[in-house]
Amino acid sequence: MEPMLIFLFALLIVLILTTYVRLHPFLSLVITSLLIGIMAGRPEEALNTMSFGMGKVFAQFAIIITAGSILGIVLEKTGGMDVIASDLIRVSKRPLLALNILGFLFAVPFMCSILAYVVFAPLAKDFSLKLKIPAGIPATSLVLGTLASFGLLYPSPVVLSAASEMHADIAKVFFIGLMIAFPISLLGYRYASRSTKIKEHDYVLQAESLQKASKSRLAAYLPIGLPILLILAGTFLTHPLISFIGNPNVALLIGVLLCLVLSRSYGKELHEWVEKAIRRSGIVLLDLCAGGALGATFTMTGAGEALGKMFLDLAFPALLIPFLVAVAVQTVQGSRVVTMLIAPALIIPILPQLGLPVEISLLSMACGTFLISHVNDPFFWIFRDLAELETSEALRYYTFGGILMGLTGLLLLGCVYWIAF
Repeated sequence: MEPMLIFLFALLIVLILTTYVRLHPFLSLVITSLLIGIMAGRPEEALNTMSFGMGKVFAQFAIIITAGSILGIVLEKTGGMDVIASDLIRVSKRPLLALNILGFLFAVPFMCSILAYVVFAPLAKDFSLKLKIPAGIPATSLVLGTLASFGLLYPSPVVLSAASEMHADIAKVFFIGLMIAFPISLLGYRYASRSTKIKEHDYVLQAESLQKASKSRLAAYLPIGLPILLILAGTFLTHPLISFIGNPNVALLIGVLLCLVLSRSYGKELHEWVEKAIRRSGIVLLDLCAGGALGATFTMTGAGEALGKMFLDLAFPALLIPFLVAVAVQTVQGSRVVTMLIAPALIIPILPQLGLPVEISLLSMACGTFLISHVNDPFFWIFRDLAELETSEALRYYTFGGILMGLTGLLLLGCVYWIAF
């Protein structure tokens, strides 16, 4: 079967299995990978390719996702998040903006946008009650902040694997990603807050109530702040020791050790929290490994070259092609990280024909992961349920908010490309 037909059939199968059959993403992606091998007439080779793809993803993400999960849960349980939230509310003097910044800041250190949202969702709900505004407004400000940084900032899982696979300049990926992520995060805040005004005394009371339940600032900030500093140092400095401790795997492990030492007084509870975090990260890793298998089997069939040739023959602007490939994959299967495991496998073969810098192609795909997230995205349902929204409301807040951010991100990326390259 022709590679392009295999690609289209595979997307259709994933769509049916995830959206209509409601099969778990791991099973949906693994089954589709096997069917790709059968359609290509190379089933045994597909099995080997799947194993390689799954192992490669596990090696890249096992430590950072587990470490991020431990950081998030332990800091939530010990009150560290309350300290940071309280400080941000007092400094920003805007509760909705504070929520947006909290989501933006913590999605990457936690290595999971969903975890960052879940940790601060009770705060968003509390705001909606005290400020007498619809629950979807603060929840949307928070969730769009998590999506902005998680989708575009190195070393989030969305960007990390693609940067490694495409041999991108990490410093360029980080700075260009930051130039796009922060403005679209603020756009998400404006999208959420466009229909409400908040009185000043309300958020002052909220900040005070948070502070009463908090722990020391050192224990709250150090486990997250130090890994971020180490990763930045490892990105820009070439000393062997700095490169080692600045590796995201090592830096996040250092953060976890600090967090555990500073929280040792919790005793048995601390061990239970760590076990819960490891179990949660295992589920995420299984889905990602299945995405790695699907991306590897796409590469085996030559689907990337076929897809690229189609776009090039249609004379699409080069910047749009990686974006549209990511949009197609994201719309079908729902997970941003899985999209960025599959899309590079399709784009790398045609990079020379595109003529774009690798970093621009990568971030074009990253912008595409914001479109179109709907009922097959696990985060969609978590957002809807925790904010207690109707499905139609969740589509308005989450799906259309993401579309606005993704298109704006692509526009900003085009401006950066035009000015700097």
